[in-house]
Amino acid sequence: MSNATPSPADASPPVASPQRLHTTLLDDPQEWPSFGRPCDGHGAPVESAAGDAPAWESHVVLSGMHCAACALTIEEALRSVRGVLQAEVSATTHRARVVWQPAQVLPSTWMAAVARAGYQALPAMDAFARTQRQQESRRALWRWLVAGFCMMQVMMYAWPAYVAQPGDLSQEMETLLRWASWVITLPVVCFACGPFFASALRDVRLRRVGMDLPVALGMAITFAVSTAGTFDPAGIFGKEVYFDSLTMFVFFLLTGRWLELRLRDSTAGALEAVMNRLPDSVERRGADGAFTRVATRRLAVGDVIRVLPGEAFPADGCITEGSTQADEALLTGESTPVARPLGSAVVAGSYNLQAAVQVRVEGTGSATRFAQIVALMESASLQKPRLAQLADRVARPFLIAVLLAAVIAAAWWWPSSPSHALMVAVAVLIVTCPCALSLATPVAMLTAAGTLARHGLLVRNLQGLEALAAVDTLVFDKTGTLTRDGMALQGVHTIAGLARQDALAMAAALARQSMHPASRALCAAADGDAGRWAATQVVEEAGQGLTARVIDTTGALAPRRLRLGSARHAGVGAGQGADCAALQVVLSEETDGRGAVVELARFTLAESLRPEARAVVQALQREGVAVHMLSGDRMASVQRVAAQAGIAQAQGDCSPGGKLAALQALQSQGRQVAMVGDGLNDGPVLAGAHVSFAFGSAVPLARSRADFVVLGGSLQLVLQAVLLARKTLRVVRQNLCWAAAYNALCVPLAVLGYMPAWLAGLGMALSSLLVVLNASRLARLVGEERPGQDAACALPRTALETV
Repeated sequence: MSNATPSPADASPPVASPQRLHTTLLDDPQEWPSFGRPCDGHGAPVESAAGDAPAWESHVVLSGMHCAACALTIEEALRSVRGVLQAEVSATTHRARVVWQPAQVLPSTWMAAVARAGYQALPAMDAFARTQRQQESRRALWRWLVAGFCMMQVMMYAWPAYVAQPGDLSQEMETLLRWASWVITLPVVCFACGPFFASALRDVRLRRVGMDLPVALGMAITFAVSTAGTFDPAGIFGKEVYFDSLTMFVFFLLTGRWLELRLRDSTAGALEAVMNRLPDSVERRGADGAFTRVATRRLAVGDVIRVLPGEAFPADGCITEGSTQADEALLTGESTPVARPLGSAVVAGSYNLQAAVQVRVEGTGSATRFAQIVALMESASLQKPRLAQLADRVARPFLIAVLLAAVIAAAWWWPSSPSHALMVAVAVLIVTCPCALSLATPVAMLTAAGTLARHGLLVRNLQGLEALAAVDTLVFDKTGTLTRDGMALQGVHTIAGLARQDALAMAAALARQSMHPASRALCAAADGDAGRWAATQVVEEAGQGLTARVIDTTGALAPRRLRLGSARHAGVGAGQGADCAALQVVLSEETDGRGAVVELARFTLAESLRPEARAVVQALQREGVAVHMLSGDRMASVQRVAAQAGIAQAQGDCSPGGKLAALQALQSQGRQVAMVGDGLNDGPVLAGAHVSFAFGSAVPLARSRADFVVLGGSLQLVLQAVLLARKTLRVVRQNLCWAAAYNALCVPLAVLGYMPAWLAGLGMALSSLLVVLNASRLARLVGEERPGQDAACALPRTALETV
């Protein structure tokens, strides 16, 4: 039995005990992967736990937060815990990223530090966190309804005092109306104002200043002055009561917070929905062959699971029984279902749409591509742009200045009217609350990042949005970026008497035996016509070609011995007029056993330009962005692709160092340069650019150095990111200008006594709401066509927009 004395919270089993038990369970190392991953102590992921025990990076959601000052308080509380290496808190998404060393601290310890600071932390992917968030939303709605109802009743009792002429109201009637207003205001003060008072008391107890402290002081002073006037009408505060002003500005503040909560949930909620995409449990086959439901985090590589229609695949794996269709919009940005027959690979986070299948698990936890995507989204949601960091730094000094200004205003007006002096102080306290200033930048940045993420472009670095808005030069890599990863058939030249379709079918029969890019291109071009021919006795010479005996399955033609590959392998000449920028594959037939051959057909293959590339380049140029190409391929190939894409400045035969030198040369001319590459050999140049894009299919996302990761492989996303970044920066400037102008106008009016408390509350609520609504316009920009923009560049809306 423990000797510790339980706190009052501990004495409430239905609420406190399950939470404490839940937090203690999180100390089990088997639970850590459910809300974090190993890292190197600086937040970079590690592949294994070999050697010294790695640090862990965990993500939690926070309750009880209301402002940027709350975020700073939680960060300080976490960093004060021994073993916590890093702590980042977002006031916009109410999330925290904590890097901690298991050898020195456990999750329950640093979560307890958050609790001592007056807040609550829960794992970001926990079902209890989602339930608590829903409860918080319902409580906010009830407080708003109570405040609205009581406000209307109080206004009804206050109206006679506004319209009555001297002598119309008797002293008894006026006293009765004051007492009725006082009684109806009590639910507002005791229930609707609860979050403001709780936050303020927490700040006072911890000797700090938060944004709720001035607001709570204003409410308390207004209620105290009005209560004194009700109980002692002949006293110094008996001339007038302000219950109507109190209930009105409480209602306005709660209206603003409720709408902010709804709008925040539409952005941050989309992130949470993506993060919680994996099922909580799944059916796993046991040793006896029976399926039992187990927690998803208990899966291991090699397990066989059954995924039902409508469920998300909980891990990466391979289908061992059945076939279905999958929605992989999270990974590709395209909502079109993808066929997944027997033997196909499936990825965690995609949805099983058609039939129940059995899957052998090949990757779990942080090893899945889904986990890498979630890690990028979480990282972006916690980053603070430079402008937001500046707002956070000035928030506390500004609040202290607000308190001093309120005291000075009250002292100035006190000799003429004590009650009026206190109400002037209340107006100053409320109208100067810097909520709009703190929300101006992060809400716009996160809305833009969420919009791009829903369409298949992940923002790894919110600072990248600021840099991208200033970009005037964009450099493309060629292979895998402007062109597709594979090759495409450009032309077929056959000998007289051999039909093009027959030549392609025979070549495809051999090509199916190889994984060479040229072989895959021939198979794709044949499109099933190779079924007439079957290849046996296949011999492949690496990098040169194939030799095989080809049989006509219909029996109409005798078997033939064919060669497919380079001109040297086929035993023929290089040909005349061959395009040196293209690859030629030759099909030849051995005519006798002594090696004599005859050429049957010659196939010209080349890289396939992405269909949207030319339209995207033209749209960028119209927006004033100069477009360049840097590639390590031969100059002839680079020039051909550049001509097709409409790029005038192209450079080939570049080593990785040469690309970086060319990029730095552009930067030395004063240009703001963005780089778009596939990430395979573009690491130095991606890191050296002011802002960079990498296509997510090329390399593991967690190792990418780019600021943006393109999941769907569409260049349209690059264009849309540039347009949206510019619009985002305009919205941020508008928000900051509005917040500054609002304070410059309203503070003098409040100090001079021309702004009543209810109007101050309305102004504060509207200022914050206007900032959030202005930022929410960014969610509707992607997918809209601009005047003069090609329809091909309009981004299609996808299924992820419903997340």
